[in-house]
Parts: sequence; C-alpha cells; structure tokens
Amino acid sequence: MIDIYPLGVYNIYRNEVSTTKNEVYIIEGMSCAACSSAVERVTRKIDGVSESNVNLMTGKMNIAYDESVASSEKIIAAVEKAGFGIRPDAPPAKPEKSGKTSPEDGNPEKTGLVFSALLCVVLLYISMGSMLFEGLPLPEIINRGTHPVNYAVIQLVLTLPVMFFGRKFFVNGYSSLFKLHPNMDSLVALGCTASFIYSLITTFLITDAPENVHNLYYESAAVVLTLIMLGKHFEHSAVNKTKSAIGKLIKLKPETAVKLVDGERFEVATDSLITGDEVVVRAGEKIPLDGVVTQGDSSVDESMLTGESMPVGKTSGSSVTGGTLNGDGVLYIRITRTGEDTTLSKIIKYVEEAQGKKAPVSRLADKIAGVFVPVVMGIAVISALIWIILGHDAAFVLRVFTSVLVIACPCSLGLATPTAIMVGTGLGASNGILLRNAEVLETTHKTQVVVFDKTGTLTQGKPAVTDVITAADLNEDSVILSAASAESGSKHPLGLAVVKYASDKGIVPESVSGFKNITGRGVSAAAESGDLLLAGSAGLMHENDVDISGLENAAQRLASQGKSIVYVARAGKLFGLLAVADTIKPGAADAVKSLSDAGIRTVMLTGDNSLAAEYIGSQCGTDDIFAQTLPQDKAKIIERLQSEGNTVMMVGDGINDAPALSAADIGCAVGGGSDIAIESADIVLMRSDISGVPAAVHLSKMTMRNIKQNLFWAFCYNSIGIPVAAGALYWLNGTMLSPMLAGLAMSLSSLCVVTNALRLGRKRL
Repeated sequence: MIDIYPLGVYNIYRNEVSTTKNEVYIIEGMSCAACSSAVERVTRKIDGVSESNVNLMTGKMNIAYDESVASSEKIIAAVEKAGFGIRPDAPPAKPEKSGKTSPEDGNPEKTGLVFSALLCVVLLYISMGSMLFEGLPLPEIINRGTHPVNYAVIQLVLTLPVMFFGRKFFVNGYSSLFKLHPNMDSLVALGCTASFIYSLITTFLITDAPENVHNLYYESAAVVLTLIMLGKHFEHSAVNKTKSAIGKLIKLKPETAVKLVDGERFEVATDSLITGDEVVVRAGEKIPLDGVVTQGDSSVDESMLTGESMPVGKTSGSSVTGGTLNGDGVLYIRITRTGEDTTLSKIIKYVEEAQGKKAPVSRLADKIAGVFVPVVMGIAVISALIWIILGHDAAFVLRVFTSVLVIACPCSLGLATPTAIMVGTGLGASNGILLRNAEVLETTHKTQVVVFDKTGTLTQGKPAVTDVITAADLNEDSVILSAASAESGSKHPLGLAVVKYASDKGIVPESVSGFKNITGRGVSAAAESGDLLLAGSAGLMHENDVDISGLENAAQRLASQGKSIVYVARAGKLFGLLAVADTIKPGAADAVKSLSDAGIRTVMLTGDNSLAAEYIGSQCGTDDIFAQTLPQDKAKIIERLQSEGNTVMMVGDGINDAPALSAADIGCAVGGGSDIAIESADIVLMRSDISGVPAAVHLSKMTMRNIKQNLFWAFCYNSIGIPVAAGALYWLNGTMLSPMLAGLAMSLSSLCVVTNALRLGRKRL
C-alpha cells in the first residue's frame, strides 16, 4: 500500500560566509604511513589550519586554513622543516608513459636493483652455500677454513655496492630520525646498519680470533636491502595500476583537432580551441571538446564516460562530449565548452578529489601509523635487552634486533585505505558513477532510504502519448492523424507529444488552416477537406456539441492514473482520445526493485497531483510517495526522514533538487541534470537512468569490504610478525626468524594489500 504525504511550505535557505581557503600540495620524500602522518601532524599544529589530510598513494596534501591567520608560506616552511619537499599541485597535462617512474615516487632504479640482486646471489653462495649444500665448490683463496680474513673481506666488498644502490633508505631514514619523524626507511636503515657494523668489527677481530668468521652478517644487510628494494619496485608497479583511472581519462582528450575556418580545414592543438570555433570530426576520431552538432549524422560511443555500451545517435542540434568516439559518420561541431568547463575536465577533477581524500575508516590506521615506528624501535631495543639479560650472545641479540626493525611494516597500514579508495573510484568512473570524495564512498553502503525526485529522474521528464482509445469502428491511425493534424501548429507540450507520436508511427499530418489555440481547452483547425478538427478537453468537446459519453469511462480510468486526456473530434463526430503522461524511464522499476531487495526503503517526491504520483509510484514500485510537494519542501522531507534515524540518499536532476541534495547524507545527481544539481551532489551518475543508484551502493559495499580486508591484513601481519621477530617462537621450539625472511615478509605485506585492492577493479557492478 502506497501512502501519499502532501506537505506545506518551508523556508530552507541559509547564507554563510567563510574565509577558509583550500589548497592542494605535492609532498615529496614520503615512503610510508609514518611520513604522511608526520606531515599531517606538523601542519595541523599551525594556527588557523582547520584540516590537513595527506594521501600516501597520491603524494598529495589537502589542507584547509583561515587566510587571516595562516598562509601558504607558513605551511611550506613547516613541511620543509619536518624534512619533506613540498610544492603546489598543478593540473595534469599528460599521463606519464607506462613503465617510467618519476623521481619523487620513490621507486628504486631497475639497474641498481638488478646489480644488487646479482651481487646478493654471489654473496649468498659464498656465505651460506656450503652450509646448505655440502661439497659446493668455492675458490681456495676465499675458503672460510683456510683463509677466514679473505672470506670476510670478499663479503664486505660484495655488500658495499648493494648499500650504495640502497643508499636512499639510509639518507631518508637517518634524516627523518634526526628530525624526530622516524619512518619505515629509519627501521630499515637501523637494522641494516647494525648488521653491517657488527660484521665490520668482527672482520677486524678475525685475525686474532678466527672463530669469529661464523659471526658475519653481511648477507643479512645486503639481502634485506635488496628484498625491500624489490618489494618497493613491485609495490610501485601495482600502485601505478591503481592510478590508471585518471590516466585513462586524460588520454581520452585528443591532442589535435580539425578546425573549420571559412570553409578550409586546419589541424590545430585542441588546447587552442575557443568557444564558438567549429571543428570537423571524421569517422573513428575522438570529439575534442564539448559542443553542439551543426551538421552531420553519426553515432557516438560514450562508454568511456558513461559506461553505456550502446552508441548514441547524433544529428544537428545534438550535444556531444569531448573525449567520446565518433562512429561512422562525419560531424560538424560548434565548441561550447573549453578548459576546465568541459565534462571530461570536471570528471577528472571529481575523480582526483575523491582519490586525494581520506575516508573516515582510515583514521584508526593513521593514528597507529603516527606512533608505529617509535613503538617498533622501542620493542626492538627492549627485546634486545631482554635477550642480553637472559645470557644470549651478541650475534643472537643482533639477529633479534634487526629482525624486529625490518619486519615491521607501516606501509601496509598506510596503503590499506587509499589503494582501495583509488581502485573503487576508478571502477565507479569506468561505469559512469562519479564519487566526489572518499567519505561518500564509505557512507553510501549505510544507505537506508533512497528518495527519488519524479520528473526527469524516475520519469523521462517530458510528456508522451501512452494510450490511444478509438470511438465506434475507427482505427487508431485515423485518430492519430486527426489529432496530429489539429496539433500541428501547437507549441504546447501536450500538442508536441501528439505530433511526435504520429511522427514515430510514420503518420504525416494533413495540411490545415485556421489554426486556433483555445487557452485551457485545446486547439481547433480546418482540414483540407473542410472538416473541423478538434483536440482538447471535455469542455472543448461540449462547447462544440460533440458527444463524448461513449468514452467517458475510459477517460476517467486513464485520468485516475494521472494522465492528461486529449479528446479528438472531426466534423462534429468523436473519433477517440489520447492519454498523455510523463512515462517512467527504462530500467527505473528494476533499479527500485534492486534497492528494495537490498533492504533499502524507496521514496518518491513529486509536485504532481496524488493520482499521477500514485500511478508512477506503482509502476516504479516505490514504498512511499510524497505528492504535491513544492521545491522548498524537499529538503524538509529529507530532514524528517533523517530525524527518524535513517541514512538518506537523495536522487535528483533539477535546480529545485539542489537543497535536498545538499541536505541528504548522500546527494546523487542524474546525468543530463542541471549544473547546480551536479555541483550540489556527492555522487554524479553520467547516465540519464537510475541504474547507477543500486550500482553505487554495491560499489560502496565492495570497497568497504576491501578496505576492511586490507586493514585486517595490515594489523594481523604486524601483530603476529613483530612478536615472532622478537623471539616469541624461540621459547616454544627454538625457532628464530632470519632478518632476510623478515625483509621478504615486510615487502610481501605491502604487496598483498595493493594486490587485494587491484582485485576490486576486476569486479562487476
């Protein structure tokens, strides 16, 4: 049973004045979550800064501050003092070529990694080969038993180049440590330095005590560095894949376009085009910028922007979007939007904003990451002291100390949320669902009530003929012909709907004369045969003595569905009637059903009368209807639903939906809607249908599940790995963790988190 709720008028407007300035900066030199946490910490201490969020994935800081108190100079100075580079963000010009990394993204050079790996293979063969495989050949000059000093020196010689190739860990690690902002690099640097210095001192002692040859740990320092470099390489490769959504969007814009000037064609840079320029887009070419077709007929593939697989037909007067692909025809297009005003630029902006912000779920991980490294260093020192007190030798203590430092992984904590956010927003964009920020991606899965505006959201937004009823023995075509002929001179929406319906049926209206528009009643005209044609209300028929009694029951039935009735008469005789109404969009009922199946209550808002509202509501299957609502009522309805404890999503497309979109927990604007509605929304659906609403809820659920999986892995890994490295298993079965295995585990932990996030990108919405 559908309930109808007519509401009164409410005043919802409010003016606010703000001096807050929002800026985005590129932060250089970050290697883990402890780094991003340090930048946030120092910037939030600046007077006037209300918000500071650093995204480790994108390397960007979003900061909001009061211009009258803080300044960009103070922000830059604070970040630089903390030991990081900082520069204002600039819009992307072109995507980086795949396979190359920028200096600031921290990816070790492949050449150094390859050489380090080769040196480590030789080093492991010399240091551990004979221990693992008896009889493994080794040159006599570096034999451990007969030439222990040579044996130690050759390992030293092989280790030094590896430490040189991994020098970044030492430079960044110690720099951060001395500035009291220790990070992952600090842990690696301390662990490897401890192993190297211990081995170096032991090398000098071998001459007096040859048995010290068994206490060398050069291979630990070298292999740990190499494994972490390898892990970072794989991690960056995987992270770059999560950024592919932006790169793909940027690539959609063609670099050149064919401009038409006085009938001549010139190839020019797309960026040089201005509003009003006319361009020619040949078959198979991309449309350079937003515009209107002035000449031509073709189909355009808009799937890269809307996710809609079927090409859309374009003729003179059709709007086209930059970045979409022209089909098999030639289109002449007048440019209407350039630069940041184009649809593609706005989409890129929305996706970047969403990927650059943090979801609330990441706050716990951020808090832990902020103190993680100092705590791990403390655990390493305490563990070493305990084993010293228990009487273990220096080699054993060094092994514990190094393993604890190396196995700890703040990276997995820092990557857990942003990787999933980036992949989730990219997946949404590829399906025509634009998420304005990370918070809405987290909130959407909590949706309990979805409120739909009717006109233009659930319905097509314009009237169309839905029923044709004939009188006596007449056929439908004769009714349609007479109606379309009478309405051929009308500009009223009902008249235009009748003429379009006839055109779609292939019926050509007769030529008429003496056309009259009778306000509030209908129209009249004289046919070529001299017959008087009438199309309009029952009142018009009565005024012209046309008997409509035979169709009154049918008219009442259709009117009870909220449809407008157009009676049609010719030469004083009733021919039939047409019912005209705003029809529901294809897929609207399926979308509402999907939400209901997910346990989400659906509500429809409309300014229409109760009859029309109830009919559309029953067709769509909404649970409740608020009818006869004025534009200013909508936000109040949202607030009423929220006061009942519901998380509310509002879906609309018009200017009058903007207040309700802002008032809702999640505002969702339907593609093709007004710019004001889109700017007020948290989610923008690029398609004109609402199938994206349940898809957005599903996307949010999948992303949150992925984030929780990543956070669980990150917490679980560190909770288990650190105690094991500290020697917890030694009490049970005498097992100790090798620093090399600890380094491998640390690298794999971050890789697992990123790989799990990439798995989200292969899901279907």
